Amino acid sequence: MSDELQGNEEQGREGLSDPMQEQQAADGGAQAAEFDALQSGAGGPAVGENLDTILDIPVTLSMELGRTKMTINNLLKLNQGSVVELERLAGEPLDMLVNGCLVAHGEVVVVNDRFGVRLTDILSPKERVKTLA
Repeated sequence: MSDELQGNEEQGREGLSDPMQEQQAADGGAQAAEFDALQSGAGGPAVGENLDTILDIPVTLSMELGRTKMTINNLLKLNQGSVVELERLAGEPLDMLVNGCLVAHGEVVVVNDRFGVRLTDILSPKERVKTLA
């Protein structure tokens, strides 16, 4: 910024001592919005009604058997019948992920010729927060 412009800007702000006035002058005289005070009590919905509004939100539930890392070269060499070795040992529990976040562990079961998962451990909220970091 040139010295002349900077000097004019400083002259225009000399009479302003309040930071809010300085901000308004910089914004071209914009004024702060005013809102009514919030009221607590009978006017708002009950807690159960608030919970009901989120119960129909879809989430993605996935069960992770294991993971592995490989080069693109090895990935391109995979074909029908290839075996991919996972980092997880046989017999270890699966991870249950909700929207990509670990929430529980379980074991594979078969129910009426379909696979299922029996949950063996559900993570506490503190443990879930640790997995996000």
